[in-house]
Amino acid sequence: MLLVLAGIFESESRSIPEAEVFPDEALRPAVSATGAQTILLLGSDTRGRIDSIDSVVGQRSDSILVAQVAGDGESITVMSIMRDSWVTIPGYGENKVNAALSFGGVPLAVQTIEALIDTRIDRVAIIDFEGFRGVTEALGGVTVDNPVAFRSIDGYEYPQGPVELEGEQALSFVRERMAFPTGDFQRAQNQQAFIKAVMAQTLTRETLANPVRVTSLVTELSPHLILDDGFSAAYAGSLALQIRDVRATDVRFFTLPAVGTGTRGGQSVVIIDETQLPLIRDAFRSDSLAEYSPPDPGA
Repeated sequence: MLLVLAGIFESESRSIPEAEVFPDEALRPAVSATGAQTILLLGSDTRGRIDSIDSVVGQRSDSILVAQVAGDGESITVMSIMRDSWVTIPGYGENKVNAALSFGGVPLAVQTIEALIDTRIDRVAIIDFEGFRGVTEALGGVTVDNPVAFRSIDGYEYPQGPVELEGEQALSFVRERMAFPTGDFQRAQNQQAFIKAVMAQTLTRETLANPVRVTSLVTELSPHLILDDGFSAAYAGSLALQIRDVRATDVRFFTLPAVGTGTRGGQSVVIIDETQLPLIRDAFRSDSLAEYSPPDPGA
């Protein structure tokens, strides 16, 4: 069974050499000694299957998440970075963080995020939003705790509270931002809620013990992935073994704290809370991100 899944994963996903993903070694933070794994997830809304890295390079990333798997394998913490966050892009000065992918491809995006969190990125995955549709269908739908009621531009109604999402309705849920006064802020929260729901339904004995469902999940998601070639089936299998006891309650999400929005060079931008950056950097470096508590955005 594992060999079948590995074959599907490696044949259907796209991989690119590490030399085309990561910046020069001299420009990078040191390898972590804690055993934690830090993974950069770039979301791209290409409205179709990712056929090559050219499908995403040259455009700006729609979603940026940094996941850290604790060295003891007992927790996963995921930090969303608002795509309009005003940061320093090495060699280009200050700009929106999602411009790094456009300016210098994946290596510059990695270098920018590594500089922001002062921690080495171990693996990189680019996922097209279209993959979310198939994942929900493979799971037979997922129940998402929707934080804010809204109507999407596609015409779907999402009441506040638990909503069952599947297929096109799930895709519209993670894409929508125009329906909210806070735009991307709310979209980031919705995407976190969606990912949490998918993980909650996946990390169950019922799903993991069902070979048909697991095969369907891997089959549906793999074509929508671009991975660095170190993110192999063997690596994924090792990571799965490391987190075998993790359940949804062991997964935390938060958004890189901001003090609000502003204008820089005629652009509307998100201004990062500089008082929180040292705390976040220390948490990433020391494998204690699960213990970090972001400030209440309403405080």
